[in-house]
Amino acid sequence: MEVHIISREIVKPSSSTPSHLRTYKLSRIDQLNFDISLPAFFFYSSAPKNSDHLKKSLSETLTYYYPFAGRVRDHLTIDCDDYGVSFIQASIAGDMSKLLTRPDFDLLEQLLPYKQHELLTSQFNMAIQLNYFSCGGFAICACFKHVIADASAAVSFMRSWSRIACGDNDLKSEDVVLDFTSIVPPHQDQSVLSTNINSRELPNSSTEIVLKRFVFDGSKIAALREKIDNQSTTRFEAVFALMWGAATAAKRDGEKFVASITVDLRKRMKPRLPEQCIGNLFAVLNSDFPTEKAINYNSFAGKIHELISMVNDENVRKAFPNGWLFDFVSNYKVAKRNFFISGCCSLRLYETDFGWGKPAWATLIGKLNLGDNNIFAILFSTSDGEGVEAWLVMSKEEMAKFEQDPAVIAFTSF
Repeated sequence: MEVHIISREIVKPSSSTPSHLRTYKLSRIDQLNFDISLPAFFFYSSAPKNSDHLKKSLSETLTYYYPFAGRVRDHLTIDCDDYGVSFIQASIAGDMSKLLTRPDFDLLEQLLPYKQHELLTSQFNMAIQLNYFSCGGFAICACFKHVIADASAAVSFMRSWSRIACGDNDLKSEDVVLDFTSIVPPHQDQSVLSTNINSRELPNSSTEIVLKRFVFDGSKIAALREKIDNQSTTRFEAVFALMWGAATAAKRDGEKFVASITVDLRKRMKPRLPEQCIGNLFAVLNSDFPTEKAINYNSFAGKIHELISMVNDENVRKAFPNGWLFDFVSNYKVAKRNFFISGCCSLRLYETDFGWGKPAWATLIGKLNLGDNNIFAILFSTSDGEGVEAWLVMSKEEMAKFEQDPAVIAFTSF
């Protein structure tokens, strides 16, 4: 697959950010995140005739999401100075359908405006690349600095951009940019931040790390829920229970294993936070992996459901700043193994329609290397809304065991 860059430019907000909105405050969750970027991929079967309309609508969208067009000033704030976002156009010599049939992240990464960690050293908080395939297909690929956006915020931006491109604009700036520091105050001491979980860098791995996709279609999940014997179990809970069991079977004997689950706070606060609000608005809950050899999916799913149910307005306000997030920081340092999982099944990826149809495929993935002892998984809804697409990052040795797990073979559509 050959990538030829056609043009590079900077797109700024269509209206200048007012002076009283020039400073965006970071919450402690923003500060403690891994120093990474979030890659987002949206593939379409047909391409727009030119990019002018996309640039214009992007500029209008940035007026509402103005911190995305700003620059990180320090560990406390983002300067909303309308610096802009990187906007790149490229022609791709290759057949898009082959890439969608067997996604390979090394190839997908070539469609990004920056490689996964290059954005972090740039002035941009966000970058976009339009990719025109020789077969007629088209992909919009984006990178977001995690300090300014979690997965929900990244998808909300892309969906808002697509709505504005279609002339459907019901956005309000006050629903996009919130001051979350009243609930989760920032950490003022830079020296403390520098010794925390991220230290602005990810750990290194001495073993080969692989990223693979597993697809669970709706009928397979229905059968899995029957096996769990609890029809109130969600798609995420059912698939995570299966993956938890397979990871438990694949781990080395005697190891301590901690599962860390992210839960979006937007729908769990009172009053609910706007769906499109930016920042990192999630809690992290931890649970020790069971030590018994027999895999009980009902027990696993029940434990996951119980943990997630703990996240409500009252507990969130009590827990921060000394609650779940810091449990995760502590457990990450002391646990021998961590299974970090992010459930994004509720994100409406396939509603990102710029006027030429819904995506043929959409995902937010990256080869997140968390070191030798850790596993990362992220779960999305499939295009029909019934299945689950799971991306898993783990060592090559353990991936080989995971893939051969009887439950993975039985319930996965390879």
